[in-house]
Amino acid sequence: MHRKSFILTGFAAILTSNSLYANVKSYLSSKFAKKTMETTANSANVILHKASTRGHANHGWLDSYHTFSFANYYDESRVHFGALRVLNDDKIDGGTGFSKHPHSNMEIISIPIYGALEHKDSMGNTTVIQTNDIQIMSAGTGVTHSEYNHLKDAVSNFLQIWVFPAEKNIAPNYDQMTLNPADRYGKLVPIVSPAGEPGVTINQNAWFHRGTLVKDSITNYKLHSPNNGVYAFIINGDVTINDQPLERRDGAGFTNTQELQINAISEADVLLIEVPMLQ
Repeated sequence: MHRKSFILTGFAAILTSNSLYANVKSYLSSKFAKKTMETTANSANVILHKASTRGHANHGWLDSYHTFSFANYYDESRVHFGALRVLNDDKIDGGTGFSKHPHSNMEIISIPIYGALEHKDSMGNTTVIQTNDIQIMSAGTGVTHSEYNHLKDAVSNFLQIWVFPAEKNIAPNYDQMTLNPADRYGKLVPIVSPAGEPGVTINQNAWFHRGTLVKDSITNYKLHSPNNGVYAFIINGDVTINDQPLERRDGAGFTNTQELQINAISEADVLLIEVPMLQ
């Protein structure tokens, strides 16, 4: 399928947002208790998403895995996790990408795993983000943007993550920063936080932490609020979190806990996304 057709059918129909925000938030209020049962261990507070169970769409130029329902992939039990709406693992062929398309009232975070992405938006930003960069766009009242693989002859891989905003209809905003990988070796470091805290700024009481954890190490993470949950996504490696085994590209949501204990079975690149559960 041509990428412009994909954008029109897969994105424009479901990705813009006031109605999506209201409908999915309402859905969460009535269905969250049912969704928390999707687990193989400790059903009271763990939602397990093995990598092999993610939605998958291969459009030729784009090979995408969806942790949560997205575009033509829909699973009633995997609409989102609290304020975390989308977690896509995208590989884009060289010289291709997403043509200009709109968003509103969504926090959109891009984390390149390898390669480089060229970003242009209606706020006047033109930039390239690469490995160890992080980018956030608060769509607010509305913004259009495009994202292309800046490399002409190599695949780029990045995570695109959407979070419902704390405040709707704000002025659109853009932020990015470059992170030193040495700073997160052996520990978790904040990469996305509310205003005034380390990392790029998000319009939500949400915190993202990333770390390259050393084999056989134990790392503890304390939640900021008892009303929050944490979604863990294993970029690479093998870990257990609160005794739940997780492998490369597995995800798991943890609720009803104030602390996570991460045991690194191998060296592991771990992303933690702490969000309000919107109950």
